[in-house]
Amino acid sequence: MAKAQVGIQLYTLRDETKNDFLGTIRKVADMGYKAVEFAGFFGVPARELRKFLDDLGLAAPSAHIGINFTDLAAMEEGLKEQIEYSQELGLEYIVTPYSPFSEVPTEEELEQRILYLTKAAELVKAAGLKYGYHNHAFEFKLVNGETIMDQFLTRIPAELLFAEFDLGWVHKGGQRPVDYVKKYAGRVPLVHIKDFGEGRNDTEVGNGDVDFKSVFAIAEDAGIEYYIVEQEQFVSSPLESAKISLDYFKENGLL
Repeated sequence: MAKAQVGIQLYTLRDETKNDFLGTIRKVADMGYKAVEFAGFFGVPARELRKFLDDLGLAAPSAHIGINFTDLAAMEEGLKEQIEYSQELGLEYIVTPYSPFSEVPTEEELEQRILYLTKAAELVKAAGLKYGYHNHAFEFKLVNGETIMDQFLTRIPAELLFAEFDLGWVHKGGQRPVDYVKKYAGRVPLVHIKDFGEGRNDTEVGNGDVDFKSVFAIAEDAGIEYYIVEQEQFVSSPLESAKISLDYFKENGLL
């Protein structure tokens, strides 16, 4: 397998994309990122966006697409529209970025989330795409003695659901990122590279205390195809932070 490519989740640059979506993507390409993961398409037709990416030489493997967790029929209808756009754009992966749980998650909530995720995964697979789930920290809380994340991945078949582990949130959930990547090797094509400093403040990659290097060491064996940088809080500007994070990959021979 080829070395994993370095991309960025465009939610990192949300303050820029809302004003200049295509211009921001161009800046990302000029900076040296090899891929983007979408968090919205800002009304740009899929065919136009695909040509734009091709002209820049940017890969676009995936998009974060939220689903409706309150109405199953509405969820399916909305997701079908997103799948059609994703097919025309040429995406390979659709990722649900979040599912709602109470502060103390319940078995009833877990069962409902698994039902919705399974239905979503079936729709995506039927369309010839692959479906994944992106974690935060709360998925490492226990329900009946087992983490929510593990139950998602053991109760929904591997052919339907992959894990887009956010390594920073795995860390914040009290787990070692490398352990989860090893545990679900072959089922982790994408990982989010989010670094955390003190408390819940995220930072540029390499400036926090999340152990990425142990994951990099096993990435090829685990089947990781893309490292996707994501950051939500900034001391300076999002674009400056994106450049600092990209430099980390260069300094470590990953780009």
